[in-house]
Amino acid sequence: MAKSSAKKRSVAPHAGGGDDESARGRLLGAATYLFCKNGINATGIEAIIEEAGTAKTTLYKLFGSKTNLVHAVLESEGRQWREWFIASLEDGGGDAQTKLSRIFPALKRWFAEERFYGCPFINAVGEHDKHQRQFRSIAMRHKKIVLAHIEKLAAEMGAARPQTLAHQLALLMDGAIVAAMVSGDPAVADTAALTAAALLSPFRMKPKRTNHAPEQLAGAAG
Repeated sequence: MAKSSAKKRSVAPHAGGGDDESARGRLLGAATYLFCKNGINATGIEAIIEEAGTAKTTLYKLFGSKTNLVHAVLESEGRQWREWFIASLEDGGGDAQTKLSRIFPALKRWFAEERFYGCPFINAVGEHDKHQRQFRSIAMRHKKIVLAHIEKLAAEMGAARPQTLAHQLALLMDGAIVAAMVSGDPAVADTAALTAAALLSPFRMKPKRTNHAPEQLAGAAG
């Protein structure tokens, strides 16, 4: 699902930006920023190494190619986004329905960030030949992990069809992300939240079993 950045990221520092920061970290930071802001195809190797303050030979030594660097960025961004997203749902506790209701307020905060550029997975797949599976496979692995957590909460909530509810919420999330990127309006998350609230209605939950007294059952049968 995706995101351009779970948290605000600073532009990767240039050479001399600190002994504790590795060249790999600077290259990942620079590539993440430029890929999200300008697009993968529009970002050349020269721009990345200039932003990172490293040599071209360092980039090829660490990543081998621009394609491998893109893979590394997507894997890193996906992991960080998932950690942020799950923490946003779980922080504060509450029951499963309360946790699911935090999805769109969390996304709204993300949409309001200065460096929100949409979902890097959606953007990566959208930029490339639709028959290319390399970025699609990474995107699907990311999506499955997010869906699994939402489905787990849906099951805990007592949803009649947890998998279906998870996919419905995920579609709302993807739609809100794209709408926020296109419109620049974080409030699209509020509209998505209204639809999500209807999906989370107790009327869609599994009916609770009740134990009737023998005379009640007899009366009903008679």
